Amino acid sequence: MKGHVDQEMRALLPIRIGKRNATPELEIFAWLDTAFNGTLVLPKKVAFELGLPIESIAEAILANGELVELETYGCSVHWLGKVYDTQVVTNESEYGLIGTGLLVDRIITVDYKAKTVSVD
Repeated sequence: MKGHVDQEMRALLPIRIGKRNATPELEIFAWLDTAFNGTLVLPKKVAFELGLPIESIAEAILANGELVELETYGCSVHWLGKVYDTQVVTNESEYGLIGTGLLVDRIITVDYKAKTVSVD
């Protein structure tokens, strides 16, 4: 999988998202976040655009140490040639976050000089 480094030096990768048990229908760019040990965070506007259902409430600890409750949404994710049904949380950001849960057993290469990102 190939992505790019943007002007803000964010390592971005394309990921396809859709409703659970359906073919992922929307491609977005998500930011690699190796400090996030979950799988995926979506921009809230993407969850609403796709009509993803709220499935539960989960507690999470943010980077600043704050404990919050977050709604989880059910979706399908197309990632490295496979489709996974999963739950995601949302944020108010322009980009989603790809966490280490999707990076297990993968090699990540970020070349800031060439502005390229790859996951094998």
